[in-house]
Amino acid sequence: MTTSLSPHAEYDVAIPCQDAVLIGDLTVPVAAKGLVIFAHGSGSSRKSPRNRLVAWELNQRGLATLLFDLLTPQEAAAEASSGALRFNIPFLTARLLAATRWAQRHEAVPNLAIGYFGASTGAAAALAAASELPEIAAVVSRGGRSDLAGDGVPRVRAATLLIAGEKDEPVVEWNRATYQALNCAKQFSLIPGATHLFTEPGTLEDVAALATAWFEEHLGRATGKPKEPQP
Repeated sequence: MTTSLSPHAEYDVAIPCQDAVLIGDLTVPVAAKGLVIFAHGSGSSRKSPRNRLVAWELNQRGLATLLFDLLTPQEAAAEASSGALRFNIPFLTARLLAATRWAQRHEAVPNLAIGYFGASTGAAAALAAASELPEIAAVVSRGGRSDLAGDGVPRVRAATLLIAGEKDEPVVEWNRATYQALNCAKQFSLIPGATHLFTEPGTLEDVAALATAWFEEHLGRATGKPKEPQP
């Protein structure tokens, strides 16, 4: 463990899965109010500057974050040429579920309510995983390929915020359809002038502000204990 001048503990972690060990970065503020697990998009990693900007904002507001690589270094190298895994949502979902179960047992984040922040194909995995785990309290999707989330979307009970760039037309339409299919507390927000990667000035900061407010509201009222399944 390493610590910085800020009131956060930082851990370099190794997350065992059935067939791999995944590398991650766990940041835990003092008296953390919840944990947000990030699922990055296709072709990205835990080093994504966009996700790290959001994670930094969450940490400042007392929320722990886990950013981890969905692929091993060997898988990522093969993926760069083949593209075989980036749209394999069941595969990515299984990795996210494994990371969630690992986090639920980690001594640094005991009994914290958990949320998911997913981007692009990672958002599809986040929705799919939330449909399987009723204890997930909140989901935020940034530019999410929610069309790939599968038929579990109506079973999601986590409060879900869908964020899309106003100019990202296919994603906007996919997210509109997902919004209609969700049977939970939900919100769909368009970022004016933004495209898929939110590279326009101020747009990513808008994403971070929306996500932070959503997680503060919905993780703050939840606990880390599994919810009873809804009828």
